[in-house]
Amino acid sequence: MIRRIVICLLLTVLPLTVPLVDAQQATKTAQIGLLGNSQSANPGYREAFRQRLRELGYTDGKNLVIEYRWAEGKSERYPALAAELVSLKVDVIVTAGAAATRPAKEATNTIPIVMAQDPDPIGNGFVASLARPGGNVTGLSSLVTDLEGKRLELLKEIVPRLSRVAVLGSSTEPSNAQSARETELAAGAFGVKLQYLDVLSPKDIETVFRAASKARAQAVLMLAGAIFTSHQTQIAEIAAKSRLPAIYNRREFVEDGGLMSYGVSITDL
Repeated sequence: MIRRIVICLLLTVLPLTVPLVDAQQATKTAQIGLLGNSQSANPGYREAFRQRLRELGYTDGKNLVIEYRWAEGKSERYPALAAELVSLKVDVIVTAGAAATRPAKEATNTIPIVMAQDPDPIGNGFVASLARPGGNVTGLSSLVTDLEGKRLELLKEIVPRLSRVAVLGSSTEPSNAQSARETELAAGAFGVKLQYLDVLSPKDIETVFRAASKARAQAVLMLAGAIFTSHQTQIAEIAAKSRLPAIYNRREFVEDGGLMSYGVSITDL
């Protein structure tokens, strides 16, 4: 008799508790840590990110909290910022570029890391393959290294007698070594001589353009880099002043006055 009463009570209570559990899960606040280079650079990227989250049912301030951490152009700040996000026990870390992904990966092997974009995730050692990333890192690639040859080809089209190209990169950028190799391979096919110029800080930007002009470069190919992204307008202005046709990997450089770009849409990524 007692057993029948307990069973009846369970059958009565369970239907009431299941919706309550569902409601609690539905109202749970998700927490995303976003690790990026600069708060002021390309606010359109952040809005595109928030808009897509809203379309998926997540609204910042309601059922979602986004913890932003910015290195502000100082790559040495990334490890501490990544550790801070890990200490907050965020549900997922989103990284804006290779410089942010590496310290995030070193900070945790349990919290999922989603790359908003990465120039060369396999070459950088973040994933085993594009089809099967493995580990706790996944995301999207901007295919920067794969497209360097095409950028050089486009420069050759607009400057038919092109023979000398200044390649602006940064040895602190993980993907630049592979980008340089890909550009070198294309240069051999097009009969173009390359001049590599290393940009380690914003103060080097004007210096390398002067070096390019002095070496009689006929055009500039800009590799990917956080320094360049943070100084798009300045770079476009100096290139125009130096009368050097330049090609970039992001359309935002063109929107800020640059000549041409060839690459994926970072906003879409």
